[in-house]
Amino acid sequence: MDAIALFDQTTLECSKLITQRYSTSFTLGIKTLDKKFHLPIYAIYGFVRYADEIVDTFHDKDKQALLHRFKKDTYEAIETGISLNPVLHAFQLMVNKYQIDKDLIEAFLHSMEMDLDFKTYNDSKYHEYIYGSAEVVGLMCLKVFCEGNQAMYERLREPACKLGAAFQKVNFLRDIKSDFEERGRVYFPGVDFTQFDKSAKALIEEDIQKDFNDSLVGIEQLPSGAKLGVRVAYLYYQKLFDKIKGLPAEVITQKRVRIPNSQKFSLLVGTYFETKLGML
Repeated sequence: MDAIALFDQTTLECSKLITQRYSTSFTLGIKTLDKKFHLPIYAIYGFVRYADEIVDTFHDKDKQALLHRFKKDTYEAIETGISLNPVLHAFQLMVNKYQIDKDLIEAFLHSMEMDLDFKTYNDSKYHEYIYGSAEVVGLMCLKVFCEGNQAMYERLREPACKLGAAFQKVNFLRDIKSDFEERGRVYFPGVDFTQFDKSAKALIEEDIQKDFNDSLVGIEQLPSGAKLGVRVAYLYYQKLFDKIKGLPAEVITQKRVRIPNSQKFSLLVGTYFETKLGML
């Protein structure tokens, strides 16, 4: 391995480490993808995770300045094909290799900026945020899975957006307590956290289930190397969503719904084999 290849590989492994540290379920999910997709998806996750950390974690820092610098450094890395920031170098490798559209990156970074400015969302801003924070991340991954097949990408674009939206909305529902108490945010339009009740929860759940249902057609048309992994992620989030649906609204506002790591592993392994058998 020459020096440049070693540098590239090391930065990709940094993004893998970030994924392993921050998301047990996402790490396990990636393992069900074809091996050729592992490092590219780790690189995408590392990028979006670090951007998210800027707006959600560094409360004693100038978040606006940090995010501005991160954005500037991102585009410079993509343009020049190199960065000494390992997360950005790994990400630009995948952006340039898979021709990930710049407007997807711009939409994602814009959603991070929205987290600095918005505490409540109307319908328009909610959909804008969902698109930038979740749907475009799914589209970045879809670019990797399609490996240059633009016709396939366009065909699967809408279902991929629906799946990303479903995942994000489940996260919002799961994290409604911490988002409000720690960050002062309520993402769901028209929802008063202090008055969150059964009817408000039911409307949100109906919307989420529709997104899940609309995403299924796309999962079935994914390339074989990606289909199993995405299907496992779908089933995992659907089961997490089912757990949330089974809880009263007052429980959701009192504690974050959690699945212990041991149960995550069992759930992912179980859905892996269920899916494997179903695909035979």
